[in-house]
Amino acid sequence: MDARIIRDFTNTFDGYVERQTIIETDDPAYPSGYKYSLHFGTLDGETVLRYDNAHEDTKGHERHTSEGVTEIEFPGMIELLERFETEVDERRP
Repeated sequence: MDARIIRDFTNTFDGYVERQTIIETDDPAYPSGYKYSLHFGTLDGETVLRYDNAHEDTKGHERHTSEGVTEIEFPGMIELLERFETEVDERRP
């Protein structure tokens, strides 16, 4: 199986952490072609917002907030990354 890291960084600021991990893969567990986690939360472990496909082959793509987890349609990696960054900007202190 081939895999290529597209993005992998962590940024901390004012008590918050933002992590973006995007891997392009041909692993059959990720039919979208990507394994990703886009996370924004507090340094003490609270999730403010996260998009991931940790179990894409069984659960699909998910959006996590403090209110819970919802399954989402995957619009494409660029579109999802833009959506995440917009939502993080709206939540920044």
